[in-house]
Amino acid sequence: MKSMECMTDTRRVIIRHYVSHLLPYHRFGEGSVTRVVKWLNAQKLPLSSAVVDIGTGNGKLLVQLAKSGYSNLTGIDYCSGAIALAQSICDKEGVSQRVKLQVADFLGSFAPAEQYDVALDKGTFDAISLDPAGAKDKCLQYVQALRRVIRPDGIFIITSCNWTRDQLLQHFGNEFEVTDDLPTPTFSFGGRSGRTVTALVFRRRSCS
Repeated sequence: MKSMECMTDTRRVIIRHYVSHLLPYHRFGEGSVTRVVKWLNAQKLPLSSAVVDIGTGNGKLLVQLAKSGYSNLTGIDYCSGAIALAQSICDKEGVSQRVKLQVADFLGSFAPAEQYDVALDKGTFDAISLDPAGAKDKCLQYVQALRRVIRPDGIFIITSCNWTRDQLLQHFGNEFEVTDDLPTPTFSFGGRSGRTVTALVFRRRSCS
């Protein structure tokens, strides 16, 4: 059993991350939502596709998907305050009938009745991977949880400000294959260029 100190540290890391989601414009910016919605719309997926947003925060991504016509949307979050805010925003935007919201720990209590066609992550894996209490084990648990909730050949879209493309491939490459890179802002320094955010589209391997 983990010590109370470790559990407290873990909770602090996760809550700090989720509190950032309560702000209208968090560190990933408006562009991250737009990129994901634009990509999904371009795929012409059935609007009834089951979509889960892992660490939904204020639910803004789900609101935009609902406005695009998607009708089977789920948002989960460790923080009850985030879910309460997301619910109020969905109510205000008139999309509550299209969005189900749930307080749940993705690594623990979340156990959907059916697998999803699409899973979205915009910063949750970042928070888990920075957890001072067993980050490596939690990253492995995260991949295992993804396998449980995404159907074979299902889509996983991750946006990260902590990991590069190659590093994300190391984390997810055994179970998922990358199919697309979403455009993100670039920067140049000292003659080198890079990205402040990485956004990748994975597909779960059918044999995994």
